[in-house]
Amino acid sequence: MARQSVRERHALAVGEKLPPRGIGHWFSLFSQRVSVIAGSPWAFIAAVVLIGSWLLTGPIFGFSDTWQLIANTVTTLVTTLMVFLIQNTQNRDAKAIHLKLDELIRAVPHARKEFMEAEEEDLDEIEREKGIVDEADPAPPAGRQKQHVQVKPERRRNGGHAMSGNGKAKGETR
Repeated sequence: MARQSVRERHALAVGEKLPPRGIGHWFSLFSQRVSVIAGSPWAFIAAVVLIGSWLLTGPIFGFSDTWQLIANTVTTLVTTLMVFLIQNTQNRDAKAIHLKLDELIRAVPHARKEFMEAEEEDLDEIEREKGIVDEADPAPPAGRQKQHVQVKPERRRNGGHAMSGNGKAKGETR
């Protein structure tokens, strides 16, 4: 039996989308909203006020172990939850970007289709493929252009070679 695509399994026409449903959909909505709120200037101001309040209440509670434990527990819990929410948002954004780039690669006639799933490869393979792309680039950006300038050895006034940083005359090998 041939493997069916998502569109075939759900009988969707091109341009239609799957209906949003399930815990994954609700978690994505929730994490997107929380990441927007957490990244706002108001969230930063609220965090500064909360930390300031905590510092001001220190002398009131005598900097007790309970006072410190509450702060450490709240910080740990919020940090742990935010890691999962931010990771979900980044994963979704990365997948959307890859989808858009894949569509652009399909639309460009001379684009190399073998790079469409580069995100699935390990780092060594990605770097190897980047080298292939860089070599084939007819007009690389100015920062990547290879300079093939011959350097003439410097001469000192006394006729000797100028020294390099390693104590050898430039061009000298020992």
